[in-house]
Amino acid sequence: MKSLMKVFKENVTQYSMIIALVGIMVFFQIASGGILLKPLNITNLILQNSYILILAIGMLLVIVAFQIDLSVGSVAAVVGALAGIMIINNKMSTPLGIAIVLIIGAIVGAWQGFWVAYVKIPAFITTLAGMMVFRGLTYVSLDGTSIAPFPKSFQLMSTGFIPDFFNGNGIHITTIVIGLILTVFYVLSEMKKRAAQKKYKFEVTSPVILGLKMGTLIILINAFCYIMASYKGLPNVLVLLAVLVAIYTFITKKTTLGRHIYALGGNEKAARLSGVKTKWVIFLVFVNMGVLSALAGLVFAARLNSATPNAGVGFELDAIAACFIGGASTAGGIGTIMGAMIGGLFMGVMNNGMSLMGVGIDWQQTIKGLVLLFAVAFDVYSKSKTA
Repeated sequence: MKSLMKVFKENVTQYSMIIALVGIMVFFQIASGGILLKPLNITNLILQNSYILILAIGMLLVIVAFQIDLSVGSVAAVVGALAGIMIINNKMSTPLGIAIVLIIGAIVGAWQGFWVAYVKIPAFITTLAGMMVFRGLTYVSLDGTSIAPFPKSFQLMSTGFIPDFFNGNGIHITTIVIGLILTVFYVLSEMKKRAAQKKYKFEVTSPVILGLKMGTLIILINAFCYIMASYKGLPNVLVLLAVLVAIYTFITKKTTLGRHIYALGGNEKAARLSGVKTKWVIFLVFVNMGVLSALAGLVFAARLNSATPNAGVGFELDAIAACFIGGASTAGGIGTIMGAMIGGLFMGVMNNGMSLMGVGIDWQQTIKGLVLLFAVAFDVYSKSKTA
C-alpha cells in the first residue's frame, strides 16, 4: 500500500486525470444509456477530436517552453483554405497540395517564432496579432464562401480506416492483431525498463504494483481494439495520432532538444547560462507549432469535406485547455505529451457526453470553463504543497 501511495504521489496530476477520465466515461456511459462506448460513438469521438489532439501536441511544447500560441485556430483555417484553392479549384494532386500546405505552416511558425525569439515581442501579443491576420487572410482567400468537395484521396486522411488484410467476416481482424502487437511491445518495453533500473541500482516498483499497472493497460488496449474491430477498425487519423504521440514522446524524453525545451521553460536565464540556445529553441517550438497547426487544418478540412471561412474557431482554447487539464504547468517546464492527450480526451468525452444527454452548447461552454479553472487551481495547489 505504501508503494502504491508513493507512485501515486509522484505522478499525482497524471494519475488524477486518468482517474477523472475513467470516472466521466463511466458516468456518461450510464447517463447516456450505454451509447458513449458503442463502437460508432467512439469512432465519432476520435474523429471529432483528432485535430484538437494534434494541436495539443504542439501546444504542449509551446507551454512547456513558457510561451503561448493564440493563432493556431486561424492558421488551421487559412491552410485549409489554401488546400481547398490548390486541390479543389486548381486540381493539384493531393500529396503535393498537402506537402505545400505543411511547408506554409512551417513558414507561418517561423514568422511568429522570429518575432517572439529574436525581436522579443511577447508571444501573447505576437500570436494574438497572428490570430487576427490569418483569420482575415482566410476570409480574403475564400471570399467569404466555402469550397467543396475535396477528392476522396484527401478525405481519407480524416474519414478513412485502415484496411483489413485478413478479410475478417463481421470483425476487423487486423485491428485485433494490432492490439496484440501493441501488448507484446508494451510488455517488452516495461521489462526492458525495469531491467535497466535494476542494472543501475535505481529503485523499482514492486512486482505487484507493476503487474497491476501492466494488467490494467493490457486490458484497456485490447478492449479498445476489440470495440473498434467490431465496427470498421482503426481510423487513419488515429494511426496518425499514434505516430505523432510516439515521435514527440521520444523527442521530449530522449533527445537533447526535448531537454532544452524543458530547461528553457523551467528557468530561461539558467538554461541560457548552461549553454542552451534559448532563442533557437523558442524559434523551433513555434515552427513546429505552425506545422502541426497546418496538419490539424488539413484533417479538419478533410472531415468537413470543405474549406470554410469559419474553420478553426476556438481551436486554440481547446488545445490550451487540453494541455493544462492534462497537467502542464502555467509556469512552464512541466507537462507530458500523454498528459495533453488525456486532457484532450477528457474535454472530448465531456463534449460528447453532454451532447448525448442533450445539454445545450451554452452550458457546455460554462462547464468546460469551470473544469479548466479547477485544473489550473489544482496545479497551483499541488505546487504549494511541494514547495
